[in-house]
Amino acid sequence: MTQSSISSTPESIDLHFLGHQSVIGTAILKGADGVALIDPGPSTTVPALEKGLAAHGVSFSDVRALLLTHIHLDHCGGTGTILAAHPHIDVYVHERGAPHMADPAKLIASATRLYKDDMARLWGAILPVPASRIHALGERTEIPVAGRTLEAIWTPGHASHHVCYLDATDRTAFTGDTAGMCRPGHTEAVPPALPPEVDLEAWRQSTDRVLAWQPRALFLTHFGARRDPEAHVDRFWRRLDDWSARVRESLSESGTDEEKEQAFAAWAKQDLAARSTPEDAEAHYMAAPFTLCWQGLARYWRKK
Repeated sequence: MTQSSISSTPESIDLHFLGHQSVIGTAILKGADGVALIDPGPSTTVPALEKGLAAHGVSFSDVRALLLTHIHLDHCGGTGTILAAHPHIDVYVHERGAPHMADPAKLIASATRLYKDDMARLWGAILPVPASRIHALGERTEIPVAGRTLEAIWTPGHASHHVCYLDATDRTAFTGDTAGMCRPGHTEAVPPALPPEVDLEAWRQSTDRVLAWQPRALFLTHFGARRDPEAHVDRFWRRLDDWSARVRESLSESGTDEEKEQAFAAWAKQDLAARSTPEDAEAHYMAAPFTLCWQGLARYWRKK
């Protein structure tokens, strides 16, 4: 990689998940000492990631680090596949997720309970990452990558193994799923409240910690940059509080869980379609199926 290709501005690669635009994005940071990628996506999108790197004038040989916000397969499932071909790359992940990257058996079993026979179509191969390449992150860690220093903080709520990263160079916060999802060109913020670890109290504390950074932008894995961090997080919480109340109320109503989750999903998709477009609603559903969001919130309230 030449000096002229070095950039201090975060860019992204659309992974074209299942052939669709703006569903999963990988952030790419380029610097004098190589490239860092944040959330490389599942194995099914590794070819798109490789093509995207080439469009940025780099390749996997330039990549020095993969920084994972958490270990859900849409964010990290391709990590082992990438390391199998490019073993020089370092992987950064929260200490609660690190063992499952080295031995993904429990991760695969947990995901299979949710996605059942659709695992291969969605995620492809889920390979172990060599333990020697894994760097476990704690409460707060500074990481020197791509010619800059990123700060990683623990941000549970969506998942107990979630971290967010701040690039002090341009004050972009890479939030994974902590700040939810939002489609390009729209403002509707959508919470990926998937089971089994939704914790609304911890989640609110985590978004508070992100905003305490005073970021100039949020980079959402689903999908892209938001230049209005406080307003976006406010919209995110208004919808998550609404969804949470609806799910809690449904638990006291008649019907099976399957009937309730299907009804919730149909309502959520229709509501989003009316506020944006049917295509945007479908993209959100692909990133975080609303049936699973009902399950995640229902599990939270039942534990309460």
